[in-house]
Amino acid sequence: MPSSYSGSKLAGLSRSGAGAAVAPARRTPPLPASAPKPTGKSGQKSTSPPAFSLRNLLPSMGSIKTRDRAIFFRQFSVMIGSGLPLIQCLDVLASNQESLRFSLAITSVRTAVEEGSTLSGAMRDHPEAFDNLSVNLVEAGEAAGILDTVLQRLATYVEKALKMRNALKSALVYPAAVVGMAILIVGALLKWVVPIFSTLFVGLGVPLPLPTRIVMGLSAFVGSYWWAVFLAVGATYYGINRYRRTPHGRYRTDRLLLQLPVLGNVLRKIAVARFARTMGTLLSSGVPILEGLAITARTSGNAVIEEGLFKVRKAVEEGRNMVDPLREAKVFPSMVCHMVDVGEATGALDTMLHKIADFYEDDVDIATKDLLASLEPLIIGVLGVVVGGIVLSLYMPLFSMISKLAG
Repeated sequence: MPSSYSGSKLAGLSRSGAGAAVAPARRTPPLPASAPKPTGKSGQKSTSPPAFSLRNLLPSMGSIKTRDRAIFFRQFSVMIGSGLPLIQCLDVLASNQESLRFSLAITSVRTAVEEGSTLSGAMRDHPEAFDNLSVNLVEAGEAAGILDTVLQRLATYVEKALKMRNALKSALVYPAAVVGMAILIVGALLKWVVPIFSTLFVGLGVPLPLPTRIVMGLSAFVGSYWWAVFLAVGATYYGINRYRRTPHGRYRTDRLLLQLPVLGNVLRKIAVARFARTMGTLLSSGVPILEGLAITARTSGNAVIEEGLFKVRKAVEEGRNMVDPLREAKVFPSMVCHMVDVGEATGALDTMLHKIADFYEDDVDIATKDLLASLEPLIIGVLGVVVGGIVLSLYMPLFSMISKLAG
């Protein structure tokens, strides 16, 4: 049931009524023409430096965490639903932020709203804190008078996106830790252990088998050119990042990621869940379908999905339905296409998209566990082969010497 409250006046406009959480406030009237203006000694306008602006300071303060945004929207929805005035809500939220950058952004939004701007218009001036999706949802909520409901949906959306991201990160922590330890162990063996055996073998003058010579060569390279290893890793990382920043490079790498045997399946499910949750939230909040498809495409996080959604948008703009271009994109599973088809036919597309999102978000949890279960023995096996191979290659000449002495 929509909330009913009566708040204090904001910029000369009294808010009251059922469900009207926020209404666009009137802009404050301009100063009278006779108002004195600062002048210099010669009667000309003062050339004093421009006033301090929070917007000029914010970009130098680092990024704002998704967790902070999720907490902000959840607290905002609760306070608006409880009937607190908008200005008071923004004051409380700004003072409770751990991130100074986010706090200053909210303070700037509060100032703009108090001066007569709409909430969505004030948020749009701070893209570092509020993305296009959030701004459009808030704008739709203001227009329909259901800001508290829209904020609840937005909070749920950000929380679910954060949960899905954290699930993937937690699944990859163990493999990353094992790979890191393996690199350190192999590096330590090549840097400090193998040279001891090399000195021993050279002193004894025993013939060395091929595996031992390879390991000793790697050890000599690491000992003399260790800086080149770090340089090569850094250059590779930089080159991949530069390549991904180009449209062609981003598309090629995203398509390659989706085609990977196990990880690609998880990434595809994450992309489908994000598409369904984003589009369902936008449609439920009253955002037009064409604008919703454009926002969903830009926030998809994958160039292949983005291209497919823009093709869907073009088809809808031409009067076609969504399901045919979704099938043509060859990215979305057939179950998603069938459910979207049913949703369009019954006029409940937003509800169907939320059901798709619920299913795939649960499926992502299962898929990440399967990914971890499949990577764990593979990583341990590779680590055993590499470390065991180094140790065995060092002992092969010793075994040869012992056999000759025994004979």
